[in-house]
Amino acid sequence: MAPTEESADSTLAQLPHFVIVPLVAQGHTIPMVDLARLLAGRGARVSLVTTPINACRLRGVADQAARAKLPLEFVELPFPTEIHGLPPGIENVDQITDFSHFAPFFFDALPKLAGPLEAYLRAMAPRPSCIVSDWCNPWTAGVATRLGIPRLFFHGPSCFYSLCDLNAIDHGLHEQISVAAGDDQEKFAVPGMPVHVEVTRATAPGFFMTPGFEPLWKQCVDAMRTADGAVVNTFLDLEHEFVACYEAALGKPVWALGPLCLANKDADAMESRGDTSGVRRSAVTAWLDTMDTGSVVYVNFGSVARKLPRQLFEVGHGLEDSGKPFLWVVKEAEAAAPEVGEWLAALEARTAGRGLVVRGWAPQLAVLSHRAVGGFITHCGWNSLLESVTHGVPVVTWPHFADQFLNERLVVDVLGVGVPIGVTAPVMLFDDETLPVVRGDVARAVSELMGGGNEAGERRRKAKEYGEKAHRAMEKGGSSYENMTQLIESFRQSGGGKHGCNGGTVAEACDVHCHDVMPC
Repeated sequence: MAPTEESADSTLAQLPHFVIVPLVAQGHTIPMVDLARLLAGRGARVSLVTTPINACRLRGVADQAARAKLPLEFVELPFPTEIHGLPPGIENVDQITDFSHFAPFFFDALPKLAGPLEAYLRAMAPRPSCIVSDWCNPWTAGVATRLGIPRLFFHGPSCFYSLCDLNAIDHGLHEQISVAAGDDQEKFAVPGMPVHVEVTRATAPGFFMTPGFEPLWKQCVDAMRTADGAVVNTFLDLEHEFVACYEAALGKPVWALGPLCLANKDADAMESRGDTSGVRRSAVTAWLDTMDTGSVVYVNFGSVARKLPRQLFEVGHGLEDSGKPFLWVVKEAEAAAPEVGEWLAALEARTAGRGLVVRGWAPQLAVLSHRAVGGFITHCGWNSLLESVTHGVPVVTWPHFADQFLNERLVVDVLGVGVPIGVTAPVMLFDDETLPVVRGDVARAVSELMGGGNEAGERRRKAKEYGEKAHRAMEKGGSSYENMTQLIESFRQSGGGKHGCNGGTVAEACDVHCHDVMPC
């Protein structure tokens, strides 16, 4: 006899229930959607909270979850309207075309989602077991406190970066840098790290440390301090000592559950992941099918940073001069200028047979997992770096802002799978006209990454080895798989409340998850 709707609702109510609240930015939403799918696939109930435009972008994921009968729902909260200084219709960071719209306007709008979120959660019986919110969504802290629901924060960068950031806060590195009289390239050691790490004034850790963001930064740090634990997108065989030290420095559980991108197991999921247009790009993988194994360098600078024409031209000339096959993703906004469109068409004509320019979006997971791709020029966002490592692809590092310079240090100095292009100062949203990278830099880095020799071979060997370890971490018995099991069990309860599965605090219930991590 088929189960009744009432019995199905009763079964759903007995599952541990996680409410996922990503920041409305592609680089933050994508891994949290992967987290939601993994939790639902492992028997938890999941509600992912976003806004209408962002929910529309996730329609493909929602359809896949429905076909698989996963207990995963997408909850739409209306994006606040009539925010002074913020143009209407903007609900995602990648829609912002003027840096001045970030602070305070866009980030002033987000806390107004707290009321609708609280009303949604109050209407639930029983209350959810846990809220998992982005580190950049501190406004969720008050909601969780008022409703007595445990809250974990999701931090999107590498654990290496997160530890550097926390140690910089706890040991007064920012104050030390601010009173130093040197120039922007003076080097400072990050205290409390298990390996030696140096930063400059320009590349010191800290989200929202730029002028105008200081109040938001303080709110994020305060919300981190009051959370019940952290979820990070990494795995122990990649960052074991940094996970252990981060957990010790936080004084609360840190759940290493990645690489979350491996939630996308089939070709359909990989090809549609992160697509904001609803259009499949099978032509990209069809072109890759014609190329030799390991021969193509993939070039993509993420969803936010945008290059002005002069810098685009230098990238293109560098790729052409390298002599290597390339697949280059250029944003639609970058290609819209008539001179850029004409120049790209000429580049494609000159490099026909070995160069492909994709305007807009490309299926990055499908590209990086393709046998033809042997290298990746990346902005060093953690999603991109982790996806590359997971698929055994070494990288050329070109960081732009935020966590990216320290992510570069991890993959180049610690993991040994990267070639730095040589930038030393951040740019925000748009490149300026100082051209930090010229065509010779691009050609040199590509040749170094894709060429022969012992160093290039060792980078490829290490990348392949980390890729194998990444897949093992997510398989049954692997560290991330078992951490996910223990996380779900910690919240296997009826309703909310700050208790884990054995009646202790969340921290006590989670204390067993990290036995195999080296102590700091």
